[in-house]
Amino acid sequence: MSDYHQEQFKAIVLVRNHLKTLSPSELARLKARIRSYLRFRKEVDQFFRHRFSKVCTQKCYQNHYSACCNREGIITFFADVVINVLMSSGNEMDRLLQVLRVPNLGPKCVYLGKNGCLWRVKPIVCEMFLCEHARRAVFDKDPRALKAWEKLKRREKRYTWPSRPILFNTLETYFIQEGYASSLMYFHNSPGLMRVKALARKKGTKEKRKRKG
Repeated sequence: MSDYHQEQFKAIVLVRNHLKTLSPSELARLKARIRSYLRFRKEVDQFFRHRFSKVCTQKCYQNHYSACCNREGIITFFADVVINVLMSSGNEMDRLLQVLRVPNLGPKCVYLGKNGCLWRVKPIVCEMFLCEHARRAVFDKDPRALKAWEKLKRREKRYTWPSRPILFNTLETYFIQEGYASSLMYFHNSPGLMRVKALARKKGTKEKRKRKG
């Protein structure tokens, strides 16, 4: 396995094995945490289907271009893995682990199958990617679509940008508290994201002091 395959494989197995130890009520509580995020992802999917389906089908899928699905170029957060495992069947997870065991000699993402992405809930970086061609084809003709997209991008930050308490950081924290570690836990390992969290805490402390003063 390449390093990329190994870290993906280990994260999936880690999450899958832990979830198997949880009671039905514990699993239900964990799924309740991601309910709002799944509604957001459904809205994003509907937006793409309505605005970009024709453009992306012609440019990428029919021509086998898929510039967004480059080999080992997909960033997956640990929370992406948690959410996908929670929502996937055993067979779907077996399929992901199976493709990760095989060397990827092609130019495309290991998770890109004949019918698209093999993930049930694909990584947020993939979901929110728009190539320049697609942007011009849609947004130049429809300013309302651009405004709708900008609104979705702002909503994305509610789950992925740690200047406030967010889902992706919470899911990492949950597994860390259970004694696990993964190289995909960027919200606890990435200097950039940790700096964002530190600045947010500092700002929050200053605001509290002002209110008390």
